[in-house]
Amino acid sequence: MPARSHSTVEARLFPVIWAPHARSSNSEPLPGKIGFRELLLRSHDITGLAVAEPPAHSALLRILYALTARVTRLDEGGPGDWGERRMDVVEAGRLPAEAIEEYFATWGHRFFVFDDEGGRPWMQDPRLAEQCDADNTAGVNKLIVTRPAGNNHSWFTHVSAQTPTPPTVSEAVLNLLVWHFYGPPGRCSAREVGGVKSASATAGPLRTALSYHPEGDTLFQTLLAGLTPPEATVRRDADLCPWEWEELPDPETPPTDRTGPLALLTACSSHALLLVASEEQEDAVADAFITWAYRGERIPRDDAYLIWQTSQQGNRYPRLADSGRALWRDVDALLLYEAGGPARPRRPKVFNTAFEVAETLRVRALGFEQEGGQAKDRQFVEGSTPPLLGFVEEDAPRTEAAVGRLRQLGEMYGRRLERAVRKAWSLYVNDPKAEHSTWAAEAGARYWPQAETEFWSRYRRLDRSAAALDAGLDRKATRKAFFALAERSYESVTAPLTSHVRGARAVAEARIELYGGRRTTKGTGNGGTAGSGPELTGSDQGVSA
Repeated sequence: MPARSHSTVEARLFPVIWAPHARSSNSEPLPGKIGFRELLLRSHDITGLAVAEPPAHSALLRILYALTARVTRLDEGGPGDWGERRMDVVEAGRLPAEAIEEYFATWGHRFFVFDDEGGRPWMQDPRLAEQCDADNTAGVNKLIVTRPAGNNHSWFTHVSAQTPTPPTVSEAVLNLLVWHFYGPPGRCSAREVGGVKSASATAGPLRTALSYHPEGDTLFQTLLAGLTPPEATVRRDADLCPWEWEELPDPETPPTDRTGPLALLTACSSHALLLVASEEQEDAVADAFITWAYRGERIPRDDAYLIWQTSQQGNRYPRLADSGRALWRDVDALLLYEAGGPARPRRPKVFNTAFEVAETLRVRALGFEQEGGQAKDRQFVEGSTPPLLGFVEEDAPRTEAAVGRLRQLGEMYGRRLERAVRKAWSLYVNDPKAEHSTWAAEAGARYWPQAETEFWSRYRRLDRSAAALDAGLDRKATRKAFFALAERSYESVTAPLTSHVRGARAVAEARIELYGGRRTTKGTGNGGTAGSGPELTGSDQGVSA
């Protein structure tokens, strides 16, 4: 294989979904994968990316945001109003072809996957060939995050540690990006720098987090909506992507210049990697070095696509990727500057201006449920909403309270259902500490998908006009609808107990939790009784009134 090969600008590496109107320039079918040049030039002909793994999709979007900002010159706040300049691009209907060609003419030599003759392979550190032990590499099973490595269990495929199947270059490049953004902390391949050998890395910048991306009808809309206005002090010659660095950074010193939007998008990795081309197969990777990128503290996370929350200790942290949590439960945190609640969530910065590109934008959530402090990966997380961003607080302020109440009611009855089934089981076995996770999981599996359908059905009927009080949300009918879903789920899960007296008594007594539990009457000290319908009672009353 040549020393320099597989340019990410030209090679067919990135899978896409073509729009129905897209046509090939010749009689051949449109390719399923393309390189960066064609991806940008024809973004208006592409519906979206077809990357199967959510963390790879999330990472690739960030690279594309940076490239889009460069070729549109939206990487600086001026000259003129940034929002108006972006709308000029929107109205043009496509990204500027001349600027795309000019950019890759300047930097195309830094976009090769393999570059062994003193070059800079894309998003890699060629120094690892000398600084790491060539006889103790990470291997391709470690590189591909869906493969088991070491003593880990199999996820999607069974592979051999002794004779691993070489991944394609496309697969390897996408997983290279996953490592840069979601890589684990802890032990990695040893790297010797300045006479000191060490083998410990910090966590990737997006590890454990769920990121939220505005999504349009075409990739062109998606990329422009995903840009954020730079601060007035940002200069493009200082806010650099890794392939634009004049020299590779010193690994003995923590980076201090990663504050601009493009650097935050592309240059905050805690890991350094180097792919080794296969000598037997032209389109394959035979091995990989994976190690730490720098010594010192982790670069502080500051990402425009995360919901940021505040802990009880006052620490800022991103909302975690949770495979058991549906995306609709985050809707008000996406639409409102501050959605309220003890965690005081703040919506992703990108949604402050994304709605200006198009009112029909959806939201796609992408993440990886992981352990933050150890190398344990659980499950990919992905979700998508209907058209949503026309309801952002600036554009439709009358809907903000209604969206919050709608989400709160759906969650409230989900919590009540969980409390009810847990209490029913505890009463039945006469043990408050009895294990009841199976019942709770079954009840949740019945309730939450139906609650999601109910949520979106009522969300679509909200009235954005200023004339509609509370956006037309019928709170009484909404409470009854979610209560009915919780009640049906409760009856289905507890049905096996009702065939005998003891179980029936436990089910009947625990049912009160669906109504909010027993209320305490002030001044008497005695437990009151729950209401006879799906009213707001007990500890839920202050949450969802």
